[in-house]
Amino acid sequence: MVHPVAEANEESPFGSLTPDEFYARHSVSHGSEYITNSRGLNLFTQWWTPLPPTKIIGTLCFVHGFTGESSWFLQLTAVFFTKAGFATCAIDHQGHGFSDGLVTHIPDINPVVDDCISFFDAFRARHPPSLPSFLYSESLGGAIALLITLRKDRAWDGLILNGAMCGISDKIKPPWPLEHFLSLVATLVPTWRVVPTRGSIPDLSFKEEWKRKLAMASPRRSVARPRAATARELLRVCSELQGRFEEVQMPLLIVHGGEDVVCDPACAEELFKRAASTDKTLKMYPGMWHQLVGEPEENVELVFGDMLEWLLSRAKRASDARAAANDVS
Repeated sequence: MVHPVAEANEESPFGSLTPDEFYARHSVSHGSEYITNSRGLNLFTQWWTPLPPTKIIGTLCFVHGFTGESSWFLQLTAVFFTKAGFATCAIDHQGHGFSDGLVTHIPDINPVVDDCISFFDAFRARHPPSLPSFLYSESLGGAIALLITLRKDRAWDGLILNGAMCGISDKIKPPWPLEHFLSLVATLVPTWRVVPTRGSIPDLSFKEEWKRKLAMASPRRSVARPRAATARELLRVCSELQGRFEEVQMPLLIVHGGEDVVCDPACAEELFKRAASTDKTLKMYPGMWHQLVGEPEENVELVFGDMLEWLLSRAKRASDARAAANDVS
């Protein structure tokens, strides 16, 4: 099954189609709404559902990354999985996409985790509890998804980590001595965009130039420097997760570009080694960059084909296990 990014152009994820025409072409329905979180922020949420005759075989909740959103590249991947039978949803984190909040500012990751859990639980409640439920995440979203599963609020049947932020590459970290003074700067001027990175994140993430242009064409994407308190929190989250890898127990698919200079591939390998999951798979793709959807078409089809195969097999396994449990009871 071809990933819908093949139909995009450097100006629109939908190519020459309107959004409604795009959804109709791919036989999916789309809905959206704003929800208000406990902090009074209006957060944008949306979902995609396969149209008949395709049957829903599971739910899939998406977690986007830093400076990302649910309405650009991510929704193309959502449509890809929805066509295969998954009712899919996503939320724009505070300060991202169409949600309220200071642009790309996340001084504390825990309220963002709370937002995701609240919306994902509500979305899953719209569907039969017998359906398997999965998480799909990209970049910083991988760290958020891991924290969601470590809360153990509700069981999940599997997690896909795409270029997950388990550790920030030294190739993009702020240069010394700023990293060592970051805590002080973040305390004194938390929203100051003082933190440099070694190169533009889109330039380092998307191998295909036209996809890089498409990323930059999003009216909701920020390319400004990270704010001090946000940078401190990202480093802290990586450190916390690296101390908790053994607590990860769910079925796990880790996919990562071997030449990712944004999120460290070595940390993904370390997670794979230390995770307690009895069902865990690591796919490291040599030569590929951080944004796997930003690769040439043949690479995109390989990577997302592997993800879909894994997802379908785990959905069937979970459904069969539920059916067997019901027969016994």
